Amino acid sequence: MKKRILLSNIVVILSISFSFAGGGWTPKKKTGFFKLNQSILRANQFYGPNGDIVDITTISLYTTSLYGEYGFTDRIAGIVYAPFFVRSTLNEQKVRQTGTTEPGDELNAIGDFDLGFKYALVHNKEIAVSASITFGIPLGETQGGESGILQTGDGEFNQLIKVDVSKSFYPKPLYVSLSSGYNNRTQGFSDEIHFGAEIGYTYKDKLIGILKAYSVSSLNNGDAAGAANGVFSNNTEYFSFGPEVNYLMNKKVGISGSAAFAFSGKRILAAPNLNLGVFINL
Repeated sequence: MKKRILLSNIVVILSISFSFAGGGWTPKKKTGFFKLNQSILRANQFYGPNGDIVDITTISLYTTSLYGEYGFTDRIAGIVYAPFFVRSTLNEQKVRQTGTTEPGDELNAIGDFDLGFKYALVHNKEIAVSASITFGIPLGETQGGESGILQTGDGEFNQLIKVDVSKSFYPKPLYVSLSSGYNNRTQGFSDEIHFGAEIGYTYKDKLIGILKAYSVSSLNNGDAAGAANGVFSNNTEYFSFGPEVNYLMNKKVGISGSAAFAFSGKRILAAPNLNLGVFINL
């Protein structure tokens, strides 16, 4: 019962990979960006409903995913985020009052996919502006493991509408991007407001350093009972910030690593989300 109560107040940030064709830009016609990524999130603390950090039984989430953007035209691109293997684990816990040990649990399953389209509103200018819509497809498991409380998805179909604005400072190897969005959620989950910002710098055409910030705010307009929905909670809020480093081995292939830290939040794990990936530009 204690594990069930703890997990009902936790949400995991599922990191979506950012591509170089992202932001306000879209890839050119018949070109694309694809990335195989491994995400690791392991925590023994989380931000509770009031934003206070609370100790919990260690929970881990390992997500193997594929992210891609492909240009159907110079203005229209398709987007996919496919977490095709997600492993969720819960450590065993010793109950001090009784001296007994509650066994751990594990779940291996597919995660929730994202499918979307992006349209370039301002194209081939110093400032690029695009609008996108992304559909969250609930393919993940909502009642898994021996206990039935582990999850790899939230079970709701959502639609995220975003506007991205990016500026290149060419010939300086520097760019900045801003984004804002509205996420309409179903099944009693509250809608959300999203904001993002990033700045990137390229060194000797090989090394790309990026700093990213992202925030999610809940409108708290859903069913309050939806907050007790396992790992993927309702009314989640957070502000995260972190670096990303990309190294181009040649013009098409590269490797990347990143870390995202939640500096504040509600119903979210208080631990960094680490990523390591391999990407290709076609």
